[in-house]
Amino acid sequence: MANTRAALKQVRQSRINRLRNRSRLSQMKTVIRQYKDKLAEGNMEDAEAMLPTVYSVIDKTAQKGVIEKNTASRYKARLTKRIQ
Repeated sequence: MANTRAALKQVRQSRINRLRNRSRLSQMKTVIRQYKDKLAEGNMEDAEAMLPTVYSVIDKTAQKGVIEKNTASRYKARLTKRIQ
């Protein structure tokens, strides 16, 4: 267990940040899953309309530092390939 006040504060902050990051990552994965479901159903029009929203969520997740910028780019590239 942490001994100093600063270390205790860091433990609290880490806990909050971990929960926040998990939430953001979960939201991103949910949107990606919804997009893939639309593709699997054959709703190409709906999937194409949803693509900018998916990009936005992926970019926001990367901007917050939850995932790396290159990881976000890779996700977007692979999702774009699926629609073609």
